[in-house]
Amino acid sequence: MRVSGIAVLGGAIACGCALAQAPAAPQNDDNPPPPAAAAPMSADPGPVPLEWVPPALTQLSAQAAVKSNFTLDRDMLSAAASLLPDSDTQTRQTVAKLTGVSVHLLRFGGAGDVEPGQVEAIREAYHLRGWKHLVTTTNAGGPVHNGTTDVWLVLDGANVRGAVVLAETPKSLTLVTVAGNVSPVDILRLRGHFGIPRFEGDGLTDVK
Repeated sequence: MRVSGIAVLGGAIACGCALAQAPAAPQNDDNPPPPAAAAPMSADPGPVPLEWVPPALTQLSAQAAVKSNFTLDRDMLSAAASLLPDSDTQTRQTVAKLTGVSVHLLRFGGAGDVEPGQVEAIREAYHLRGWKHLVTTTNAGGPVHNGTTDVWLVLDGANVRGAVVLAETPKSLTLVTVAGNVSPVDILRLRGHFGIPRFEGDGLTDVK
């Protein structure tokens, strides 16, 4: 698969500054100790949680006419990779980087359109986790609602430990979480596999 127009993801790494220890001043009523500094908030440093989904997705799942949820571990992914054609070496290499994939597919049909407020709540939940948000823009009239598919990268410093893909159409919602050492290029190579939609955009754009 030819991948073009990939925006370079510049991982901004915050460097810790070593502070010199000054002699402690005598503590008395006129010289009280300084208040303890609050611990800074940081992105989730643990493994990519394949089993976790935003609460808003659970609410939407209760409204869906058809729903499908499944998780693939490393052994299942290896078996799936063996079914790929020998000519698709790039996808095989990408699948080999994965340690797990979780897929949630909701179809609404006659139950009504996807509720925009709940979809926005899903996006906000990943924002609060501190994950890197990218989007890819599709052509006008493409299959993805509003012309965008959301992608979040799970970063550990400069290393990518996984990603989440959220694709919305007027009657469906697909959320795919992948764990492994992946990149934006790998996400594009996985289009059409493991529940990741074949969204048309080849450019992943950073979202501040």
